[in-house]
Amino acid sequence: MPHTKDELPDALYAAAQVRALDARLIAAGTPGFELMQRAAYACWRALVRRWPSATELTVLAGRGNNAGDGYLVAVLAQRAGWAVRVLAVGEPQRLQGDAALAHAEALAEGVAVQGWSAQAELRGVVLDALLGTGLSGDVREPYASAIAAINASGLPVVAVDIPSGLCADTGRALGLAVRADLTVTFIGLKLGLFTGDAADCVGERVFNDLQATPETYSDIPLVARRLNAANLPRLPARAPTSHKGRFGHVLLIGGDHGFGGAILLSTETALRSGAGMVSLATRPEHIPAALARVPEAMALGASSANQLMSLLEKVSVLVVGPGLGQASWGRALLSAAANAALPQVWDADALNLLASGVVSLPKDCVITPHPGEAARLLGISTAEVQADRPAAAHALSKKYSAVVVLKGAGSLIAHPDGRLALCHQGHPAMATAGLGDVLAGLTGALLAQGMDGFEAACLAVWLHANAGAQQGKFGRGLAASDLIPVIRQLLEEHAPCLK
Repeated sequence: MPHTKDELPDALYAAAQVRALDARLIAAGTPGFELMQRAAYACWRALVRRWPSATELTVLAGRGNNAGDGYLVAVLAQRAGWAVRVLAVGEPQRLQGDAALAHAEALAEGVAVQGWSAQAELRGVVLDALLGTGLSGDVREPYASAIAAINASGLPVVAVDIPSGLCADTGRALGLAVRADLTVTFIGLKLGLFTGDAADCVGERVFNDLQATPETYSDIPLVARRLNAANLPRLPARAPTSHKGRFGHVLLIGGDHGFGGAILLSTETALRSGAGMVSLATRPEHIPAALARVPEAMALGASSANQLMSLLEKVSVLVVGPGLGQASWGRALLSAAANAALPQVWDADALNLLASGVVSLPKDCVITPHPGEAARLLGISTAEVQADRPAAAHALSKKYSAVVVLKGAGSLIAHPDGRLALCHQGHPAMATAGLGDVLAGLTGALLAQGMDGFEAACLAVWLHANAGAQQGKFGRGLAASDLIPVIRQLLEEHAPCLK
């Protein structure tokens, strides 16, 4: 049975790997044209399920195997009695192999095929069968104009395998890309369907393995693993004799003048996410607010780094950076933290100070940059980070020997050993201040409860994203603190406190 949108595989591959999987299927005895027929049928079935009352189809076809899939979908629609047209953007006479056979079958079936022009009218459901996964450079004409026409049509759009113009490996729109409502993809999930610009282009994802067997995938390494509830690391249940000393002591450091709220968000999240004890070091002026907001936290008003020293000897995990600022106060506290041999989470201004070279990152760290911070840490532009988010995450992890959470649409978690995890959940309403402070506090709490850095980062990112997705249903105006009770609930559902 094919996988549905709720049953997507965990494994994510590069485009070249998926082409190798396709070649394996053919070498194992499945003709290429039969695979093309299976892909077309999967696409047709998903299309009809999504738009059950539709009766008209416009296919925009290029000149590769992606076009072949499109011609065969047109055949299925024609047989079903739909009004069907294929607009050939790539010249049909240049089609080769299985794609040429598909074109011939469409003609034999009586499908109307005509050359595409900018004046061509798009009607019904639009099928994007223009460009496949082999695209590397920016989209050129006439494909650029065809993609622009699709996006301007306002019609429902289904993409075959990948929205044309979207890079299968990076999720970057190569100049421009089709914005599909539904993408039906085959054999192996491409990493680029889940990060970067993919969120604006892919729409609903439906996967079909084209009847590949588990042996087909043997010895082909993943480029990343997609996080879901079934493969997340879990906190163990707590014994009846548990006490606070078993679940770590998190110290959160930050909150310079004008930024006191950030560190309080992190502190409350750490407390609500299961840390045994929570301490806070911030500007003395913020202590009354801290005691009012989180009376369970031990609050230290720190005017200098010297006041941190005795506390650093008592805690098990540090979270540094929310509201820290980049002035002398923040630099001094960060320097003290950097010299502590403890697992740490660095976020926000801790990362900006790290990028400036005034401090070095200690061992056993998780860093949580957004794309702008990642760019500063790597000495490149934000656009370059976004152009290849997986490469940026790996580069950061290697440069700093740390677990890296590269935030954004399709957040990535990279380990220095090469592991890469991806979380594509979330909601546009999460585009608001304070969400990163919540994630930092959550990650610190999971570290304190015994998880290693990669496990803690994966679980934290998933909980954070799914809490945001739940609260995002209420629309704009999401506040970072709205996530905290939902994170607590999701964590209990995922890993109950009691057996």
